[in-house]
Amino acid sequence: MKAKYLIGGLIVTVFVVIGLISLDGGTIAYSDIQTARSTPGFVKVKGSWIKENGADYDSEHDIFTFHMRDSTDHMIKVVHNGPRPNNFELAESIVVEGRIENDILQSRHILTKCPSKYEGNTMRDPSAYAPAAGEGNSES
Repeated sequence: MKAKYLIGGLIVTVFVVIGLISLDGGTIAYSDIQTARSTPGFVKVKGSWIKENGADYDSEHDIFTFHMRDSTDHMIKVVHNGPRPNNFELAESIVVEGRIENDILQSRHILTKCPSKYEGNTMRDPSAYAPAAGEGNSES
């Protein structure tokens, strides 16, 4: 009977260790471009597309290339093996996940944050939403 508990405890311990190892490898910290250059492995860099440098999509090889700038004003070339993300031109910021090789950010994921249609709207005068005289519910 003790052997059953020992084997059961060993199996539970193995699964716990495997779970902890897999969870630890799944987190990637955000960093700026300068920090990312000195970080081995994968990084997430938040920034914006440098529109003046343009963007290029090679449909034959399915490679999307552009330049980005982070909040510390550092710039880097980004190469993404895949199509251009939806609404890329409209994005107010982007997050690129990948690794830096030869001073190029080799992307595996690109997330775009587009401006919200609800942001920036100033509150209007509430009376503008009230029914005009003679409209709405009238008791006749």
